[in-house]
Amino acid sequence: MSIRIYHNPACGTSRNVLALIRNSGEEPEIVDYLKTPPDRDTLVDLIGQMGIPVRALLRQKGTPYDELGLGDAKWTDDELVDFMMQHPILINRPIVVTPLAVKLCRPSEAVLDILPNPQQGPIAKEDGTPLIDASGKRVA
Repeated sequence: MSIRIYHNPACGTSRNVLALIRNSGEEPEIVDYLKTPPDRDTLVDLIGQMGIPVRALLRQKGTPYDELGLGDAKWTDDELVDFMMQHPILINRPIVVTPLAVKLCRPSEAVLDILPNPQQGPIAKEDGTPLIDASGKRVA
């Protein structure tokens, strides 16, 4: 089985998603998208597979979003993708690709909807919030 995560190891949500993937018994392909960003065609394809507007993939916090004026409706989808290519930190994360779907997994438990295998044991978010109980079932 092939699972890929576009991951930022400095992001708690991304680390939680990675832990949930591993808790399902899979070792995903990990793409540190800040070091190895997807090419333009791949990024456009991921957005299309997620079925979300380009703007929905833009990350604001901790990025040059405001400095670049990306909240302005004047920017086309192509221009927004160009900005993400120039500044990969603008790509929200984590994006997870599984045989079932492609999804921006925010909050982290959103990944559970697209994992082919069940959770194998209890797991909590880094902040201690329980996600999965001892029987592998969602807590919330």
